[in-house]
Amino acid sequence: MRNDLHLAVAAIAILTTIGGSTADAAVTVMGGGLGEACSKAAKVASRSAIADDNGIRTCTLAIENEVLATRDLAGTYVNRGILRMTRTWYRDAESDFNMALYLMPTLGEAYVNRGAARIGERRYAESLTDIDRGLALGSEEPEKAYFDRALAHEFLDDMKAAYFDYLKASELKPDWEAPKRELARFTVSRAPQH
Repeated sequence: MRNDLHLAVAAIAILTTIGGSTADAAVTVMGGGLGEACSKAAKVASRSAIADDNGIRTCTLAIENEVLATRDLAGTYVNRGILRMTRTWYRDAESDFNMALYLMPTLGEAYVNRGAARIGERRYAESLTDIDRGLALGSEEPEKAYFDRALAHEFLDDMKAAYFDYLKASELKPDWEAPKRELARFTVSRAPQH
């Protein structure tokens, strides 16, 4: 006798939500210069899914002109990648995340965000690998990683994994509405016992 959990999801075209619906985890850069301004722009963009050209220019100026510690330079690449991702410039964003990983291979946010960019490019299996790596390395905002991983699982038709990742995202940040909205589409039932 098995007591399996079955999930059904209301039919919805989730692909139309990509381009701002992945959750992006910005890297905090301090110091009062352009790197910090880039960090702040990325945090605003990750909350609102809107980036302006000024934020991208600020990040580029920080990368090209400021003397930043390795972690801050890698973080600035991540932050510019986030801003590019909100514009749906996924390849440019992925390039920034790759550069961040070249500079700092243990930066969990770079993996998580590269995974989000790959979701935007519909490269779901690859995104799972990156997001899992980012979670293993430690992410400052793991709820965003779980949310993005849920999206990838859903696109790969693994509804059970998607459900549990949305649930984990919601548990980690109970006041965040995005995972709650996604969970509302699921119906959970027990398999009949034989």
